[in-house]
Amino acid sequence: MFVKKSLTLADAKAIAAAAEAEAIKNAWNVTISVVDDGGHLLVLQRLDDAPTGSVTVSQEKARTAFLFKRTTKSLEETVVGGRTVMLTLPGATPIEGGLPLINDGRVVGAIGVSGVQSSQDAIIAQAGVDVAAKL
Repeated sequence: MFVKKSLTLADAKAIAAAAEAEAIKNAWNVTISVVDDGGHLLVLQRLDDAPTGSVTVSQEKARTAFLFKRTTKSLEETVVGGRTVMLTLPGATPIEGGLPLINDGRVVGAIGVSGVQSSQDAIIAQAGVDVAAKL
């Protein structure tokens, strides 16, 4: 019998809370998005004074990490390496800050963060991933 592990709303909230704590610790005003195993938004948290544009970008980073089952940084590095065709792929937002959420070797969702430097976004997202690994 196959039992699929899904990301619950409680899981998504815990992941977002850990990311939010990291953002607050560093005084980084960001938006945090967590998507499920269909790439659909489960949780969105926009911290005070986060840029308005970060709402859409965080969701797209999360969706990209889910769809491509890899970090958005890896896609960004591919583009920087000269493979600009990646910029034309539907659903691809190759900007660091999106990370897949993995359970038992399967991608069950993703987290995306936007609002500060992309490397800082990734630090915040990683805090969420670290909590997800314990769920």
